[in-house]
Amino acid sequence: MNGFIGRKTELALLAKRLRRVEDSGSGVAVALRGRRQVGKSRLVQEFCDRSTVPYLFSTATKGASPVEAVASFLGDLRESGLPDDAELVPTAVGGSWPDAFRILAAALPRRPCIVVLDEVPWLSEQDGLFDGALQTAWDRLLSSRPVLLLLLGSDLHMMERLTAYDRPFFGRADNLTLGPLNPADVGDALGLTPPDAIDAHLVTGGLPGIIRTWPHGMPAMDFLREEAEDPAAAVFGVPEAALMSEFPNPDVSRRVLEAIGAGDRTHANIAATAGSRESTLPSGTLSPLLRRLTEEKHILALDEPVSSRPGKPALYRVADSNLRLYLGMLRAVQEQARRGRPAAGFRLIERRWTTWRGRAVEPLVRQSLELAALSGDLPWPEAEAVGGWWNRQFDPEIDLVGADRAPVARRIFFAGSVKWLAAPFDAHDLAALRRGVVQIPGYDPASTALAVSSLTGLSPDIDPGDIGLLWGPEEMVGAWRD
Repeated sequence: MNGFIGRKTELALLAKRLRRVEDSGSGVAVALRGRRQVGKSRLVQEFCDRSTVPYLFSTATKGASPVEAVASFLGDLRESGLPDDAELVPTAVGGSWPDAFRILAAALPRRPCIVVLDEVPWLSEQDGLFDGALQTAWDRLLSSRPVLLLLLGSDLHMMERLTAYDRPFFGRADNLTLGPLNPADVGDALGLTPPDAIDAHLVTGGLPGIIRTWPHGMPAMDFLREEAEDPAAAVFGVPEAALMSEFPNPDVSRRVLEAIGAGDRTHANIAATAGSRESTLPSGTLSPLLRRLTEEKHILALDEPVSSRPGKPALYRVADSNLRLYLGMLRAVQEQARRGRPAAGFRLIERRWTTWRGRAVEPLVRQSLELAALSGDLPWPEAEAVGGWWNRQFDPEIDLVGADRAPVARRIFFAGSVKWLAAPFDAHDLAALRRGVVQIPGYDPASTALAVSSLTGLSPDIDPGDIGLLWGPEEMVGAWRD
């Protein structure tokens, strides 16, 4: 696959801001952030190509000096469609961003245009004065001109800081976050049925760099069988690159991430696995680290039990399902491929796939149910949040809890189970669900419905009237459609 995939909503949001520039004749700034390989640069390049207005696209280089960074920016400006006479653009200004922005302002055409600065956090790292120079240039030189300024970055925390209240650029830019492609976009791009689209989304994490290598119409296991022969395949290379960029050294952060990727979910288990042979990782070290990986890096997600009372423990997971798959099994498969043993690598996938998929699909099921709830497509108009519930013993562990809010709900509307197997949800599963849900604080047998999310539907031994909601692959994928 080589074409541009999805992103209709994001393109429309950028086009809306360009229209604002055209209508007002003044500048608009947008800070666009998203994890590596999510497609920020590709999206903005597509937008620039479709816009029919002149644009400058300049990408920073990590580790470059301020002199090199400014020289590269001016080189990009000379080669862009902005200046009337490229020869008038200086080749260097000694690493001065204020001078560089003055040159940019002088080169802007009178008609609407676009200026893209990609990997802005690297520019801030290289020069502590960059943020202030950008703010001054915007206020004095650029905001009064018909320019759409797009600031891109993969370091989510640094991009959030760029426009934070205590930073120079506060209040000057709209903030947009680019997430992975959703299962509907993945299915449409690859020509897959809803069940196969969900598998493809779990394998790729919705990342365009992997999706573009996926043959049209190919189911996930066939794709993984082919990729198991190629140690340089994108399904390995993309998460490997993300891991190295975020955690270049085998430090404590890396050990914690790998412990969670291997299946440890609780604070105690993570501390034990990521610790040394002599002792577990101290809480004073682990707690702030988990908070940083969750709230700043967004590489982890935190799940809390949903019920009418506060509950514990909270559970951690790797937010990107492709990175989770890589840590859980694909790294070992890649190593087998490097050793010329692709069959052994694929056998590993076959052994672990069903269990891994059954756990990995749960957040996707909950997310799709939340989307449907907020769109008014569920039988409970007041439902807004969907999570799960468990006690300290994880007995029982209820996959789905739909409520008016989370994690502490006023009212629970449904509770249910996710069964993502070739066998349908049967009477044995229903009996286990009924035994479990009564332990959820806030569950009311008279008013709380049972919900089932199943890959293959209900068994004939179940009366559909006993189930308040059946949520299959078609409904999941449909939740992401406009």
